[in-house]
Amino acid sequence: MNTILGSGGAIGIELAKALKSYTNDIRLVARNPKKVNDTDTLFPADITVREQVFEAIKGSEVVYLVVGFQYKISVWREQWPKLMTNVIDACIVNNSKLVFFDNIYMIGGDNVKHITEESPFSPVSKKGEVRAKLDNMILEKIKEGKLTAIIARSADFYGPDGIDNSVLMGPVYNNLAKGKRAQWLFNAKVKHSFTYTPDAGKALAILGNTPAAYNQIWNMPTDPNSLTGEEWIKLFADEMKKENKYTLISAWLVMLLQFIPLFGELYEMRYQYDRDYFFDSSKFDNYFKFKPTPYVQGVRETLKVLSEL
Repeated sequence: MNTILGSGGAIGIELAKALKSYTNDIRLVARNPKKVNDTDTLFPADITVREQVFEAIKGSEVVYLVVGFQYKISVWREQWPKLMTNVIDACIVNNSKLVFFDNIYMIGGDNVKHITEESPFSPVSKKGEVRAKLDNMILEKIKEGKLTAIIARSADFYGPDGIDNSVLMGPVYNNLAKGKRAQWLFNAKVKHSFTYTPDAGKALAILGNTPAAYNQIWNMPTDPNSLTGEEWIKLFADEMKKENKYTLISAWLVMLLQFIPLFGELYEMRYQYDRDYFFDSSKFDNYFKFKPTPYVQGVRETLKVLSEL
């Protein structure tokens, strides 16, 4: 049994599609799970409840943790450590392997200019501190020999699913689609890597089914040909045949508007957008001979899917 915790999100959907190449025994866990493949088993659960986490994981060979909590530090501090504790404990009891889909918030400051699996934990944000804690919880259990696990990290992502939760798809695609100016955070002249969600789903399935990949950190496959914010906007505008114009949301404006919930959460993350942010997936790409989807192709495929909805 392969179990996906958080199956309704963008990554969970792409992972379920990719896992079908390996098994028909897939359990989708969410509050209101929906089938991705005809053979999927649905398991409604509240993953904030320890007993339900244990029930969801029971009998699993591999557990994929791809949950996305509300983008709010108070929620992260309360919910994430509890969930990780419960998932780790349940995996140990059931002798299940864990694949944790993570971001790179634990890497801060200028370390985001070149992010590898060896980049030091250097959080400069409250959210980064939470993510570092989660990774350390896994790494400690691996070191103790109690858990077999993978930490799979992604850059910010884009793709046809979950567009409202993407810092690229929402401010750029959604606005352009409505005939509005695109929006970009802090500095549109620096490069920013984005991971294509179908690539992430395929990569997670590959890792979970590769015994030699466990007890390591892996960066998800991401096109190494980074684009600046302006280049991202132009790419979408050209492909959508929309006017190539954008509004820059500056750091001082976000600071002034911190009373607005979203802006209050974004200000501490400005280091990811005010300098080059390059996500290096060469470890995965070279080991698995995997070619990340080029950005132009990924955008075209995304727009084609969205046009058919």
